[in-house]
Amino acid sequence: MAQLNLNDIERIMLSRGDEQYSGEPVSHMMHAMQTAALALQAGSSNSLILASLLHDIGHFLIDLSGTPSERGINDQHEYRAAHALKSCLPKSVTEPIRLHVKAKRCLVCDPQYFAQLSEDSKRSLQLQGGTMNSAERAVFEQEEFHQAALELRRFDDLAKDPSFETQSWESYWALAEKLRIA
Repeated sequence: MAQLNLNDIERIMLSRGDEQYSGEPVSHMMHAMQTAALALQAGSSNSLILASLLHDIGHFLIDLSGTPSERGINDQHEYRAAHALKSCLPKSVTEPIRLHVKAKRCLVCDPQYFAQLSEDSKRSLQLQGGTMNSAERAVFEQEEFHQAALELRRFDDLAKDPSFETQSWESYWALAEKLRIA
């Protein structure tokens, strides 16, 4: 799996962002920009806003069309994305992305959280390992960026509204230039 530069990332998002987002009523681009908008509204750091924008780019880094979870496939998009981005963006961006699925597995320990998940998110949860046990949760909570991942996950879950208006792609993408590592 290749690492990406910022031009690659932007090209992928702009060329594939109009694709339907895994059984949800929004496109990948709408979901990405809504997740970033929610992070911005919450007063999150620039790193978490950018992580929110790019958290699902891993879906585009494997040749699977449609909704992989419907076919019983865990595409491990969180690991693909974190690996692909690590040469050009700091850990404060890539680690919340890498951990956002584990954050879902942690949060579903709360039945109210589980109840509000979309059907696709519930289906993919089983493929991603299901609810964390106490040992897995203890390991997760030792991760440096686990709190940021929990925040990202909450934004992610709310970013599926076809009527949600956001800023332009360029306004969020400007953060990538600010956070770029040499």
